Amino acid sequence: MEAGPPLLPGQTALYLDFDGTLAELAQSPDGVVIDESLPPLLAALAAQLDGALAILTGRRLAAIDAMISPVRVAGAGLHGAELRPEPDITIFRGEPAAATPLVRRLRKRFADDPRVLIEDKEVAVALHFRRAPARAAECREAMRAFAPPWLFDVIEGSKVVEARPRGVDKGSALRALSRLEPFVGRLPVCVGDDRTDEDGFAAAQALRGFGVKIGAGLSAARYRLGTVGEVHRWLRASLAGWAEERAR
Repeated sequence: MEAGPPLLPGQTALYLDFDGTLAELAQSPDGVVIDESLPPLLAALAAQLDGALAILTGRRLAAIDAMISPVRVAGAGLHGAELRPEPDITIFRGEPAAATPLVRRLRKRFADDPRVLIEDKEVAVALHFRRAPARAAECREAMRAFAPPWLFDVIEGSKVVEARPRGVDKGSALRALSRLEPFVGRLPVCVGDDRTDEDGFAAAQALRGFGVKIGAGLSAARYRLGTVGEVHRWLRASLAGWAEERAR
């Protein structure tokens, strides 16, 4: 892995994770607070890239919309179970309420501990143990025991274990978007901080682009940045670079 990434070329297709990449992690998903400069930054990037900017997230896209309003961009939610090729077109790729029985079993198992957060996403479910680190192994074991393997893939993230629809991941979402306008024919760049982003890195690099890993840990990404703040500075520097090119 090389050090920091180069400034983005003008013909980039940019795929960004949200939590831990554009916004600092919090004790719970509802506790995330974004920097007020983020929405205008995303709007400027999307404009300069002719709309070829997507947020790839484990959250619902509606949750991202609420945080970055009034900006609305393309993306993939629930690791790709929601696909939005354009800001006003969302394709739902999942079985509604598929996670309901799994949520019920997990709530029964962890009813004694409010520190363990069960996030019901209807087609997926995330079990957060950031506030109960001593129960991490128990949470992982319970999810693997309760999630039907013919319906779900179980993945681990930062203080969370998640059951997502089988065969759905950020790599498949990136590949799907890369075949569509305005992403097609551009250099794919995927940026993220977690294990769930590794599929995106691999997909971008297979398409001759590159991945950028945020924070510590092993990764297949070609480049690394240390913090959310460094991500914002790199993106702003890329915007400034494009402005300089236009001024020549």
